[in-house]
Amino acid sequence: MGKLSKSLLAISIVILLSIGSIFLLQNDKETTNNPNLENRFQAPSKIQNIKHNKNVLHINSIEMGETIKNHLRNDPSVSLIKHNNKNESHYHKREVTVKFSRHPDNPEIARMTNDINGNVVKYLDSTIVFKSNELSTSELIQYFNSQPDVIFAEPNYIYLQNQISFPNDLLYREQYQWNLPVIQTEAGWDITKGDEKIIIAVVDTGVDLNHPDLRKRLTKGYNVLENNDYPDDDNGHGTHVAGIIASETNNREGIAGITWYNKIMPIKAMGAEGYGSTFDIAKGIIWAADHGAKVINLSLGNYHPSSLMKEAVKYAFEKNAVIISAAGNDNSNHPSFPAAYPEVLGVSAVSYSGQRAPFSNYGDYIDVSAPGVQIPSTYFNKQYAALSGTSMASPHVAGLAGLILSANPNLTNKDVMNIIKSTAYDLGAPGKDNDFGSGLIDVQKALQAVHSK
Repeated sequence: MGKLSKSLLAISIVILLSIGSIFLLQNDKETTNNPNLENRFQAPSKIQNIKHNKNVLHINSIEMGETIKNHLRNDPSVSLIKHNNKNESHYHKREVTVKFSRHPDNPEIARMTNDINGNVVKYLDSTIVFKSNELSTSELIQYFNSQPDVIFAEPNYIYLQNQISFPNDLLYREQYQWNLPVIQTEAGWDITKGDEKIIIAVVDTGVDLNHPDLRKRLTKGYNVLENNDYPDDDNGHGTHVAGIIASETNNREGIAGITWYNKIMPIKAMGAEGYGSTFDIAKGIIWAADHGAKVINLSLGNYHPSSLMKEAVKYAFEKNAVIISAAGNDNSNHPSFPAAYPEVLGVSAVSYSGQRAPFSNYGDYIDVSAPGVQIPSTYFNKQYAALSGTSMASPHVAGLAGLILSANPNLTNKDVMNIIKSTAYDLGAPGKDNDFGSGLIDVQKALQAVHSK
């Protein structure tokens, strides 16, 4: 990979993704004329149920995301990049991520830290994050690009968090979960409800390890930030994502997950503020791939391709992991990463009316779509919350990938991706389009396709 020029500094990166909000605006895009569309999307009364349920927190997560962005804009340790009037990215000032062809020895590191008047912040194999007390990020990139054995040097980017008898779970029984019927989840459970051997990693803010709807569904995880095995959630986002995938189903409380038996591997790579660095998220992806995750959900992203993130995604993909990522919440067609990488299934959000959610990003990198408006799920501190966003759409696809591999664990990640896309329910313009990709995921048809092989 070639050296990064000074101009790369001007394109550092971050942002986005994660959560959306309780938007119920209509999208200008017309949905398909398919006569079955009206039957599939009959959810307004259920949405009202969510609104009036006092046991479910109602969080304007789009507004929350803007609060995080405002904080980063005013943080003196963070630099801002404006891609256009709508999309922006951030990176840590005076920091640089450097990939060496070999790990430098101690004298070499001492020489380089002395040259930059700084120190080593973090390292992973031959990738090291350096911080200087006086040099700017562009000066650091220029310095390291002049050093031997450097493959790339780039800013340390910041990422934001962008049932067959029916289950007896309380919020499911009362029809608050419009999202599961619309993707034909219950019919799919006739084929498989999952397999605890197929592990789904959630690289996020962690998971509430004591949540009554999740504590029995978790396997060993990792806290990247603290370098320990206690990935507890102090933000709520990761717990919500995990609950959509695998909240304990048929236990007479809370919500029903897409899978009854697949385990969640919680990876904490973002902090309480709701964002994390390229380095930490990449390290979380690699850890998940190395520890047996067959599916990796990334409800996060930014607007600039990172060499380190690309390497982490490629590493996990070559280990046969299915990788799913949210498209972003800025109603923009600017490609978001990692969703736009070819090894990743990029997911846009659909509202209960069958239209693209008004906040959802779109573009030719969208592979499929999934429900993303007012999705009830688990939340930290043993609570439940209804959130919106492409962050909520992505775990629907991760849960489906887990079910597909449960039905046939011998499938490759490419097989799983193709099944998910080829069996999607067409929305919008006929065929693949920029709003919905191949369409709305269909659990039943996807599992039937596996079963027929």
